Amino acid sequence: MSRFCVYLGSREGHDPQFLEAARRLGVELAQRGHGLVYGGARVGLMGTLADAVMTAGGEAIGVMPDHLVEREQAHHGLSELVRVRNMHERKASMAAHADAFIVLPGGIGTLEEFFEAWTWHYLGLHDKPIGVLDTAGFYAPLLAFLDNTVKHGFLNGRTRAELIDATEPAELLDALESRLALPS
Repeated sequence: MSRFCVYLGSREGHDPQFLEAARRLGVELAQRGHGLVYGGARVGLMGTLADAVMTAGGEAIGVMPDHLVEREQAHHGLSELVRVRNMHERKASMAAHADAFIVLPGGIGTLEEFFEAWTWHYLGLHDKPIGVLDTAGFYAPLLAFLDNTVKHGFLNGRTRAELIDATEPAELLDALESRLALPS
């Protein structure tokens, strides 16, 4: 079983398409036999995704620092809730449990986690594929900005091409699965 680390908001956002995409991604992960690793909250897009995975019979592992267990309303109905000391341990634990990364709509925390995972990939610290689920065009401005950084010489075109983006959960999972490192 492969595990997908998903970075996404602990809020729902204003567009109901965000909740629906999180739910559909959760169902797709479980139906394909993949596990979920995420930030461990029971609220917002995070909770919707985890609930969808669990309802569809999948594995959901949440990773949350002790100081956020109450603040983010930890999800205690998961396959496993890993408690860590701080945010650095959280990100390291999530990455260690994962075979691939996906980013859904979210705020500054989501973006920070996504860019760190992508930077680690760029630096050769892991070779796990990374994908962006561009629900309702949420990430279109960011993806255009990244294309602009290539145009202006601040990002290598190959590095940009390694970032997969799609508008539908099934399409994104198909592309990520094709890039998963196969055991030898």
